[in-house]
Amino acid sequence: MNPISELALVWLLLLCSVLASFGELEFDHCERVVKKWADASSPSREEQHPYYNNKDKRSLRDLLFFLHVPRTGGRTYFNCFLRKLYDNAEECPRSYDKLRFDPRKEKCKLLATHDDYSLMEMLPRDKTSVMTIVRDPVARVLSTYEFSVEVAARFLVHPNLTSAAMMAGRIRKNNVISTLDIWPWKYLVPWMREDLFARRDARKVKGVVIIEDNNPYDMEEMLMPLHEYLDTPTAHDIIHNGATFQIAGLTNNSHLVEAHEVRHCVQKHKNLGEPVLQVAKRRLDSMLYVGLTEEHRESASLFANVVGSQVLSQVVASNLTAKNKTTKPEESDAVSESGSDKSKIQNGTSEVASNKIEAKSGNMTVKTLMEVYEGCITHLWKSQGTRRVNSLKRISPANFTTETRTRVSREVIEQIISLNNLDVELYKYAKEIFVKEHELVSKKKMVSTSKRSIADLQNVFGEMDDEKLWKFVSVALMLLLLFLLFLFVNFRRRRTSKVKI
Repeated sequence: MNPISELALVWLLLLCSVLASFGELEFDHCERVVKKWADASSPSREEQHPYYNNKDKRSLRDLLFFLHVPRTGGRTYFNCFLRKLYDNAEECPRSYDKLRFDPRKEKCKLLATHDDYSLMEMLPRDKTSVMTIVRDPVARVLSTYEFSVEVAARFLVHPNLTSAAMMAGRIRKNNVISTLDIWPWKYLVPWMREDLFARRDARKVKGVVIIEDNNPYDMEEMLMPLHEYLDTPTAHDIIHNGATFQIAGLTNNSHLVEAHEVRHCVQKHKNLGEPVLQVAKRRLDSMLYVGLTEEHRESASLFANVVGSQVLSQVVASNLTAKNKTTKPEESDAVSESGSDKSKIQNGTSEVASNKIEAKSGNMTVKTLMEVYEGCITHLWKSQGTRRVNSLKRISPANFTTETRTRVSREVIEQIISLNNLDVELYKYAKEIFVKEHELVSKKKMVSTSKRSIADLQNVFGEMDDEKLWKFVSVALMLLLLFLLFLFVNFRRRRTSKVKI
């Protein structure tokens, strides 16, 4: 080997050694950053707040914080449950990207937002209950991709990207809440919109484009293929392990200064994800309600019995207090407040407004709440389905249905599972919590039913005077004796028959 080659080899080995040392230093730094955050989020620090007392976690507090993980069915809960239970005046003024009010000074009772758990730093913990819904990670990622495409496709009515961006700007100026103002869609939709316009322009240049593939997740001429979407920096930062990071309070929308560094350390070094997962699990444990998208009907029933029943009880207690303070009937106040035009516009029909009136007047029960919910979701799902069809027409033949999801290759599914390893574990844990809570509520309902039956009997007997009660007992005893006599005679006949044979 000549001297130049030897020198080059020495420099190469030295460079590899420096890079390896740098990698070790960078890992050590990340390990310290994650550990410091996890220690600050540990029970020893958080358990000082009464909120973390599991014995008390099932009690609804003054403020309900609905931590809405995107694409878990949270919009259904908000429109068909929460808006039936809370007046518009009881909803906290909110911004989907950053909180712009002091919740300690507001008299609001409901905060529903895509903000992550770091928002709890700004809320009165001892007066706040948290609820969330968790979804199977594969289904959540697919749904996120589909919704990004669906919303971005709505802008294809415009001749070019500049025109579409200008229209979006006008919507914001009119103080209308747009999907583009809401995290994470304010990042995902513009990104996908730009891609759709670029592909449409490319098709125009090519002229006639024949699309033979019937797999909408791999239709490169029309939209970004799913496998490409999954491996982009945007997807890595926002989508993958999104539920875990949101419940841990570490999204790119976090109120914590250290969130960005912690999240990126975990994304770069997979084995540093365990402390983050444990924090997210503990937070699920402390929540008032954890629903599952896949267990829709059972989750809705659990919500109605755990959360809905307590809100309705608070309404009854509030109405009784109000009646003691004033001679005006509570119902008239509820009608004027809930029957506003705003309520009708938001919910679509006057029937929805009347449902809210019924809840606020204290006449609604858990059973009627479920009936209202069932009627509401039918209307909501129909309207969402129509809007999706109209949006996807602009990128036909691409279309997303339950059937088309079966065309996603096993390789891509495995890719999603691998990229969302923390969410996979968190979802398993959420299912365990759900099963326990469901069993607990079922037992309580059985006990409650038994108590009601006993109370009903006591009421029946309590209304009878001594003479009627004696007659009732006498008739019951006579019927019992006749039944026993019938059994005895029947038994004797059988024995006689056997003897004759």
